[in-house]
Amino acid sequence: MEIVLSFLDMPVAAAYTLVSGLTSALEPVAGGLAAVLAIVVFTLAVRALLLPLAVRAARGERARAALLPELARLRERHRRDPERLRRETAALFEREGASPLTGIGPMLLQFPFFMVTYTLFRSAVIAGHQNALLAHTFFAVPLGQNFVSVAGAGLLTPAGLVFAGLLVALAAVGWWSARHAPAAWMRLLSLGTVAVAAFAPFAAGVYLLTSAAWTAVERTVLRRTVLAPAL
Repeated sequence: MEIVLSFLDMPVAAAYTLVSGLTSALEPVAGGLAAVLAIVVFTLAVRALLLPLAVRAARGERARAALLPELARLRERHRRDPERLRRETAALFEREGASPLTGIGPMLLQFPFFMVTYTLFRSAVIAGHQNALLAHTFFAVPLGQNFVSVAGAGLLTPAGLVFAGLLVALAAVGWWSARHAPAAWMRLLSLGTVAVAAFAPFAAGVYLLTSAAWTAVERTVLRRTVLAPAL
């Protein structure tokens, strides 16, 4: 874990500069909510950066869906020969330019950005300077605090209610996304973010919620455009 975090030193320092700058720019308008809004803007920028990959993944998903009848025939034809089935399936995907791992790329690439946000609000010192972002709060909840640390005091405390709201919102968005996810592992990942958010700093939970909301909207748009049946 320490090795992973050491690789994040430079990205975290860059993210600190960016989020701090956004916070300062938003403070005249947003006041005490500036830091949270800066995280939202940062997350939206990350997802916008990954949008071309999401479109490409959606096209791959459509290509894979078109192969489902042929895949079913291959499974029936070679059900007694797993090795032959594997070869024939791989050949089919290669011939049609599709991939059984459709959609995994954009999700994997989000992980480093989440880790940067996680580390950003877990580190007291960044690039040799005190982390001023840790002084910011959201309705009295420090952005570096996590749900587990406040749960002992009870869920009916102000901090407990704020965290509960975050987790409920994340669960609702995750449930909606899971219903429309094309693969079982994507559905599990959509719902698993709630557990991750419970142990992550509040700021990282905001990142997860913003990213999950983007995913929900993105899938809706792509399903109506890229994934829509050709006329």
